[in-house]
Amino acid sequence: RGGSVVTYVRYGDKVYSPVIDKGEADVIVSFELLEAARWLEYLKPEGQIITNTQEVEPMPVIIGAAEYPGDLAEKMRAAGAKVDAGDFLALAEEAGSAKAVNIVLMGRLSRYFPEIGAEAWEEALEACVPEKFLEMNKKAFSLGR
Repeated sequence: RGGSVVTYVRYGDKVYSPVIDKGEADVIVSFELLEAARWLEYLKPEGQIITNTQEVEPMPVIIGAAEYPGDLAEKMRAAGAKVDAGDFLALAEEAGSAKAVNIVLMGRLSRYFPEIGAEAWEEALEACVPEKFLEMNKKAFSLGR
């Protein structure tokens, strides 16, 4: 909690490495604007960024040694990225829990992969989410989509 986590996902008929080199990512999904901006160099030209608009202040900002940069979504667009930024945290809360923001983001991600049918995403939720949280997560996914 409170730290940066990076996960790479590659899929296809021939995947030789799980690591994605700079300039090769099709999509970056981020829980926070500044984190999306930090990883921008990994995005391919005209690549897609999906980011929550929540701003989490890093330690230099908290202690007054720096200011949180403004207009990050516009700066990423100016750098050539397609940016889908929204208050995905509010959608998660609407679904029933702020902790569901990851599933809201996954729902939004699903828009950009039409080759993966809606049934496959739902089956993944059913396989991975405990029964008592399943309906909330399905709602979160739907709100993100």
